[in-house]
Amino acid sequence: MRTLLIDGAAQRTEQTDVTGPSMAASMAAYIPSPGALPTAVQRDLRSDHAGETGAVFIYRGILSCTRDSALREFATEHLATEQRHLAFFEQWLPASLKSRLIPLWKLAGWLLGALSLLGGRRGVFLTIEAVETFVVAHYREQLPQLRTLGQDGLELKLRSFMDDEAAHRDDAASRSVAGPAGPLGRVWCALVEFGSAAGVAVARRL
Repeated sequence: MRTLLIDGAAQRTEQTDVTGPSMAASMAAYIPSPGALPTAVQRDLRSDHAGETGAVFIYRGILSCTRDSALREFATEHLATEQRHLAFFEQWLPASLKSRLIPLWKLAGWLLGALSLLGGRRGVFLTIEAVETFVVAHYREQLPQLRTLGQDGLELKLRSFMDDEAAHRDDAASRSVAGPAGPLGRVWCALVEFGSAAGVAVARRL
């Protein structure tokens, strides 16, 4: 028995008796119950859920504090993708495998989005580029273990999320037309990366 992912979120359980050439493709659609995964993977998934929560609130923070039409279009487009990612984790992960610090991740994300506006459009795009650079690396680190465990369905799901985040990173970089970040920008990006890494470390445990 395996858990089948339907439409990117809902689940059901059914007997897998697929045979023939289509078996590998069919099996790739299956994602197991989170409780059946090793503890290390569960901790990574807890951090993924926390991170997607923070991402949603980064864009909500931007949208709450700006009337700039270009930034609102940018944030609204990216927010839709992050909400889709979050919906998957919300529906798939049981409460016991979600971070107990969700209010903190929401607040941190909102504040990061709002504070990025102090640097204008450039500040927002640098912030998103820094965040998404970290997130892409974080998702990529999880893929080899899932491959080793034979969790093809979950690997494909997280890889698709990673690709979305890479697109967000590249979009932000392409809009930041002023060239490489100056000294203050580099310090800010380093702080964003440090905060993201610290958040992951905490979310893995709490």
